[in-house]
Amino acid sequence: MTDPLLAHLSDLLPFILIGFGAQVIDGALGMAYGVISSTLLLTLGVPPSRASASVHAAETFTTAVSALSHIAHRNVDWRLFARLVIPGIIGGITGAYILSNIDGSIIKPFVQIYLTAIGAYLIWRGFHLPPHPRNPKWVAPLGLFGGFMDATGGGGWGPIVTSNLLIQGASPRHTIGTVNTVEFVLTLSISLTFILHLGWQAFTTYTVGLLIGGVVAAPFGAVLARHIAPRLLFMAVGTILTLTSLFGVVKGLGYIG
Repeated sequence: MTDPLLAHLSDLLPFILIGFGAQVIDGALGMAYGVISSTLLLTLGVPPSRASASVHAAETFTTAVSALSHIAHRNVDWRLFARLVIPGIIGGITGAYILSNIDGSIIKPFVQIYLTAIGAYLIWRGFHLPPHPRNPKWVAPLGLFGGFMDATGGGGWGPIVTSNLLIQGASPRHTIGTVNTVEFVLTLSISLTFILHLGWQAFTTYTVGLLIGGVVAAPFGAVLARHIAPRLLFMAVGTILTLTSLFGVVKGLGYIG
């Protein structure tokens, strides 16, 4: 007779592995946890609002561990953090409220096409020497839009904010560390908004597996971000962004169920 506990753990194991892999990528490159996790839940038939709520519930814990790790490795630019956090929270709460009441997927295909182009451009920049780091100018509107799209799409803060800050010339290591640290505050705000509007029933048991895998993996990403050369970070961010966004475009066109 199968042990119920072992059977339950076997059900969670795929989600633990996905949460682990997604968080290693997210911590090192500043993106992908939400995109990968949300895509999985949507593929399994979880409604968009519940998928986004579940991912953000797990991310509340994974981003907390990731933020502490990035702070410990001095990957955070606190001036950039201050410029991103308030607009990000406003955008995230607004997006969570809208998604709780209407279908917010209309704009997503256009954003995916835009991010695919940005990813390809970052890969090209990686083959050429990245510019000397400079302070980005387009920050607050970027945080507002990134927070909004993160809530409505179940992921998007990292791809939108990290990629655009890199294009503006921000330091790859400090961009990734700062974006990950702001993401904790953003995710907490979005999760609380979902709880208020959808209730605890919005969260699925898959959240547990994503959470366990993500928390275990979170410290590794900060270490990688600190030690990988800027050129490789540009190319890695561009590759992940292009692949995940292109998948979203193909899926949106109906070629993938």
